[in-house]
Amino acid sequence: MVDIEMSDQKNLIESVIHYDQNINISKFVTIMQGCENFCTYCVVPYVRGKELSRKPEAIIQEIKALVKCGAREITLLGQNVNSYGKKEGVCTFPELLSSINQIEGLKRIRFTTSHPKDLSDDLIDCFANLDKLCNHVHLPVQSGSNRILRRMNRKYTREEYLEKIEKLRKICPDIALSTDLIAGFPGESKSDFEDTLELMKQVEYDSIFAFKYSDRPNAKAAGFSDKISENEKRNRLQRILKLQEGFTARKNNLLTGSIQPVLVEGLSKKQETDKQHNSNNNVQWTGRTPTNKIVNFLHDDGQKISGDSISDGIYEGKIVDVKIEKALLHSLKGKLITKKGDNSYVA
Repeated sequence: MVDIEMSDQKNLIESVIHYDQNINISKFVTIMQGCENFCTYCVVPYVRGKELSRKPEAIIQEIKALVKCGAREITLLGQNVNSYGKKEGVCTFPELLSSINQIEGLKRIRFTTSHPKDLSDDLIDCFANLDKLCNHVHLPVQSGSNRILRRMNRKYTREEYLEKIEKLRKICPDIALSTDLIAGFPGESKSDFEDTLELMKQVEYDSIFAFKYSDRPNAKAAGFSDKISENEKRNRLQRILKLQEGFTARKNNLLTGSIQPVLVEGLSKKQETDKQHNSNNNVQWTGRTPTNKIVNFLHDDGQKISGDSISDGIYEGKIVDVKIEKALLHSLKGKLITKKGDNSYVA
C-alpha cells in the first residue's frame, strides 16, 4: 500500500511556484488519504484513519502549478483512488480524471492504488476515452484463492477480479497490468497457493510486487493462529517471482523491433559506449512508455559527454519515438528515431 500525506494546499502551491525550474518531469499528487476497507493484513485504517478526499479544484490547481514548473506526467495517489469523492459527494474519480486530462501542457496521467472492488465500468472506459491516461493499471489481487480473499477481507472474488481484467483488456487491448501478491498468508494451503499461481498464468501480468506475509500490529491477521513457516513462505515467494520472470521477459521481448513513445525523464545514470559508431561516449537518455516500461536510448548525432557536462535538457520532458533494440528483464534499450531535417519525432 502507498503511504501518503495530505498537504497544506496554500503552502504546497507557493512552494511549487517558487520551486527551481529543473523540477522532475514526473510528479506525485495526493488526491485522498485514509482507508476504510480493513483488509486483515493491513494497518493503514488504524494509522491513517478514515477516507478523506481533497477538493477537486485544489487538486487541479496543484497540478497546473506543477505543469507550469515543468512537470509533464502526474501520478495520482491514494490508498484507494477508485473511491475518491464518494463520501464527500464531490465529483467521481472518472470525472476528476476527465478534468485533469484537459490541463494544457500535461502529457500523461497515472494513478495508484486501485482497489479491485471499486473499479467501475466508468473508470475502465477512461482508458479508451482519455488520451493522456496511460494504458497501465496497478490492480492488487493479493491472492488467487477465494478462501484466502475472504480471510483477507478483500470484498471480491477471484471470478469478479478476472471479469474486470477482461473488461480492461477489451476496452484497451494493449493495457499493461501489474499487481501485488502476498505469499504465505495465515491458513494458505498448498491448494490456495496453487490458485494464485493459476491466476497469474491466466492474467500474465507485466510486472508484480510480491511479498512474504508478516504480522502487523493491530491488523486482524496478526491474531490468526494458523501461520505458515518462514521457510515455506520463502519458497512460495520464490515460486511466484520465478513464474513472473517468464511473463515479464516474454512481454518485453515482444516489444523488440517496435517503436514506442517515450516520455523522457532525463539522462540515464549509466552512460554507455556505442562501439558500432565510434569510440566516444554517446548521450544516453531514459524515460518510460505509456505502459510504464523503462527505456534507455541513445542519440549519437554528435553530442558527446565532456567530463560532467552534457547538453542540457534537449529531450527532457518531451515524448520521443524510440525503436526498441534489446529487451532486458527490468528495462528496454533502444535508439531514437530521427528524420533528417525533421523534428516530428519530438512531441
